[in-house]
Parts: sequence; structure tokens; C-alpha cells
Amino acid sequence: MRPSRRAPDELRKVSLERGVARYAEGSCLVKFGETHVLCTASLEERAPPWLRNSGKGWVTAEYSMLPRATHERTRREVTSGKPSGRTQEIQRLIGRSLRSVVDLTSIGEKQIVIDCDVLQADGGTRTAAITGGWVALHDCIQWMRSRSMLTGNPLKDHVAAVSCGIAGGQPVLDLDYAEDNGAETDANFVITGSGGLVEIQGTAEGKPFSEEEFLSLLRLAKGGVAQLVELQKLAVM
Repeated sequence: MRPSRRAPDELRKVSLERGVARYAEGSCLVKFGETHVLCTASLEERAPPWLRNSGKGWVTAEYSMLPRATHERTRREVTSGKPSGRTQEIQRLIGRSLRSVVDLTSIGEKQIVIDCDVLQADGGTRTAAITGGWVALHDCIQWMRSRSMLTGNPLKDHVAAVSCGIAGGQPVLDLDYAEDNGAETDANFVITGSGGLVEIQGTAEGKPFSEEEFLSLLRLAKGGVAQLVELQKLAVM
């Protein structure tokens, strides 16, 4: 039995609440169990300098964790002068994931910034941020379309993410902190609504995992992301 008493292929309770930030062009408070992440989408009228005169736009992300998102207070990274390696890696992952389903040429020379702030962490903050970030991005694009800033819809597909791992010798879906902390294998899967693989991050802790075990995790991830995409569809109806 898992610590959360969930079935091996069972997600934590997931919710996607839109429109939670008054001033942002798009926003979503995403909850994966006790992991809560506030995602906001902000439209900037200029693309990054390297895209100037290219006719293309950009989607990027920033990620941070509030000091008391965890059991003990962590210092704000701004006090150290730069984000940690972990923070940089996560925000780049979020940006890559969201760009994978956006036609950047359709945006024009504009930039959409997705800010993902972890209010409470219990494992899977990056996967929650990607899943909720898509909803915030969707609403930002709808905001632009409602003001005739876009001629079409640059959002080509859904994208969501989920963690899987081998805990207690068993492949399981959507690890919380208790499982993640002791898992033999931990992996994050980013998958589009049509089933395309965007990114896979997998690590063995001690004992290497087999191809069969990897495929079992992939099957779990595909099923989990399919459920998350359905929740995204319901959220933006």
C-alpha cells in the first residue's frame, strides 16, 4: 500500500482554478494533492532582443518556491543574487514544455512569461507547474484573441506533465514527497494531448532500472497525462 493509500495508477486529487490573479492576462492555481502552485501568464509587447525583426514571438517561464513552501524556511533566491541550478533547470523545462505546443510565429514579436510560484510543496512541483502553466497560457492567448491581437490560435495542443517512479519495488504514478524521497527510480514525463513525448527525465537511485520498468512507467505516465488533459479541457470550457 502506498503511503497515500492510492492505487498504483491513481493521481492525487488535482484541481485547476482559473482567473485567480486579477491583473494577469492568464492565471491558474493548480493543486496536485498538497502541492499548490500559482501560475500567471503576462504578455510583454516586445520579443527578446535575439528575435527582433524575426516576426516570431517567445514563451518563457520563471519558477520560484516561497520560503515556507516546505517544512523549514528556505531563503529567497533573490538574496543570493541568482537562481539556483535547480531553479534554472526547472524553469527551462517549463518553458520548453509550453513552447512545444505554441506556433511562435502566430504570436508576432511579443513574449508571454509564465511565472510559477510554489505556495506549498509535497513533490511534483515542476509537473504541476507545467500542467497549470498551460491553463494560464491558454487564457493569455484567449485574452489576446478577444482584443484582435491574433488572427488565429497559436496554441496547437495541450501539454501536461506527471511524475512516475518505482517505490517499494512497484511502478507508481504521481509521487508525493514521502514516495519521492525513498523511490528507487524517479521520472518526470511531459506529454502533449495528442500523445507526443516532449521530455522525459529519469533517474535511478542506487539500482538501475530495466527497459521493462521504464516502459511500465511510460504507460502509467500516458494514462496520467490523459487524465490531466481532460481536466485542462474542463477547466477552460
